[in-house]
Amino acid sequence: MDNVLNQDLKNYIENITSPEPPLLKNLRQETEAVIGAPQMLCGPTEGRLLQILIKVLQAKNCLEIGTFTGYSALNIAEALPADGKLITCEIRQQNAEFAQKYFDRSPFGHKIEIRLGDATQTIQQIDHPFDFIFIDADKPNYPTYYDLLIPKLRRGGLMVVDNALWDGEVVAPKDKAGEAIHALNLKARHDESVETVMLSVRDGILLIRKL
Repeated sequence: MDNVLNQDLKNYIENITSPEPPLLKNLRQETEAVIGAPQMLCGPTEGRLLQILIKVLQAKNCLEIGTFTGYSALNIAEALPADGKLITCEIRQQNAEFAQKYFDRSPFGHKIEIRLGDATQTIQQIDHPFDFIFIDADKPNYPTYYDLLIPKLRRGGLMVVDNALWDGEVVAPKDKAGEAIHALNLKARHDESVETVMLSVRDGILLIRKL
């Protein structure tokens, strides 16, 4: 987990990972200065991981729950083919407007569509299957997102759940967020329609592949 690594090792990991594009670096810096909570960004290492997963999967139709300021969305869009599409759901208008500003500046931004509003409602309005789903939103709703989204994930498709270790608190949850994340982890583990693996990257990433 991220808080277990010393700064030298974090720097080493970032230096070995393919470099962060200048636009994403600017987005990250402006997020910290204007919006705050930069820890909510997936960051350069996880962003590259998302890209590699999408490329290996050869995903074209993607869904993101929780845009925040658009860092992960731009990473996903970069990995998509020319005719690929990402729908990203965000409940806060300020975040959506911030993200759209960067989407407009990116050569990959045309692949992204922001859906503003409650994601639990937005999901139910979408009837086509997805190749790849990334969840990084309000933690208490994680089990609900899982239930709503598994039917919309194609066979062989991949769901990626961020913050799946919740700073280690999933072992003994101390709040509703930790309880919900733990519930999702168990739900996925015992769901016979999927296979799972937990990665200790940053704050934990749960990979869920639909069988």
